[in-house]
Amino acid sequence: MDAPVAPSAQHWLRESLRRLFARPRLVLALFAVPAGVLVAGVVSWAIDWRLGVDSTVYRSGAVALLTGEPLYDKMTLSAEPSWARLPFTYPPTGALLFIPLALFATQISWGVLGALSVLALALVVRVAVQNLPTRPAWMTPARTTVAVTVLALGLEPVWRTLFLGQINLILMALVVVDVLVLRNSRFGGVLVGVAAAVKLTPLIFVPHLWLTGRRKDAVQAVVTFGLLQLLIFAIIPHDFRRFWSVAVTNPERTGPTFWAGNQSLDGLILRLSDLAPWALGAAIAVGAVLAVPAVLLVRRYHRAGQPLTALLVTAFFGLLLSPVSWSHHYVWVVPLVVLLLSRLPDRLPTGWARVRALSGIGSVVLVFASCVLLLMRTSDPNRPAGEKPELEWTPPEVLLGSAYLLVPLVVGVIVLTRMRRR
Repeated sequence: MDAPVAPSAQHWLRESLRRLFARPRLVLALFAVPAGVLVAGVVSWAIDWRLGVDSTVYRSGAVALLTGEPLYDKMTLSAEPSWARLPFTYPPTGALLFIPLALFATQISWGVLGALSVLALALVVRVAVQNLPTRPAWMTPARTTVAVTVLALGLEPVWRTLFLGQINLILMALVVVDVLVLRNSRFGGVLVGVAAAVKLTPLIFVPHLWLTGRRKDAVQAVVTFGLLQLLIFAIIPHDFRRFWSVAVTNPERTGPTFWAGNQSLDGLILRLSDLAPWALGAAIAVGAVLAVPAVLLVRRYHRAGQPLTALLVTAFFGLLLSPVSWSHHYVWVVPLVVLLLSRLPDRLPTGWARVRALSGIGSVVLVFASCVLLLMRTSDPNRPAGEKPELEWTPPEVLLGSAYLLVPLVVGVIVLTRMRRR
């Protein structure tokens, strides 16, 4: 059964927006960044500045769909400019949902997607604040939303998502709204299904809905995903079959998965095992072991009336389990920061007690704002450093080069240890 929800739980967002627009200064602060990103897109188009490698691929996929060009027969698409010749790695339904980007020039589409991404980031922060069990008096919803949204731009997963023109922030917003806002709604599960149609990784939230008692919503998410697959099959059956039979299992379409940027269990084991063929199987086995405490934590936090914490457990478990979790996929650190902020006292103590109070959030922010992965020896073609240097990392380099994926593992160990002591 779902945790009790106040009668107005599905309407607070509308009231929050009404109050926000009654405060012009906050509105200006909130919309300044997305407006700036949109202007940057227009300017980059005018001067032919190369921005948005991934948004270019999204747009090119939409153009290919509209013109009848196969999505997966080649490693590049004809609409891609010379500086963004990359394969389309997303489900064919993604190309369908990317069609609005085809209405704009390449760099302008980057600006449009970036502006929407910043607004999605703000929405995620606001929903996260609303779903905190407790928070200090200074953590008011409106000011926290604006402050955290702006400061989060300094986190590597966030600014890299914007720079590349990735869609991670929008997908996170779809999931967050579905799980935390659309409870007891007839539309529950629909947004998770739509997000999974763009990238397959949001499918991890289907079992989350099931585990938290929202079985109808879990079914509805699967149905939404399935209906979109049927629709795209009717439109482009060749690409549908090509994706599900070949492209989805072709690692070359996503790039070498041993790169430092792949912060998943599979990426870690590939680096440690010198690209052993059994690495993916071992990662799945480790993931199966981690699934046990993950399920227990999700159910425990849900029953305790902490839906945000339960959602974060599933989100970070999904990042660990996915064969490919690039560093920019870790945008889920933003709602984690909101949660950690809520654990701070109304007044910070002094001396060593202050250090202890800030150690949790300070460590997380340090990891994701330090850009440590950019400093590693890596075979990324944008930073040539010899052939596959990740396979020659020293133990300290392995530790630093696994910083992102170590965050959920370390936090999980701390949480489970504290629970056992209690």
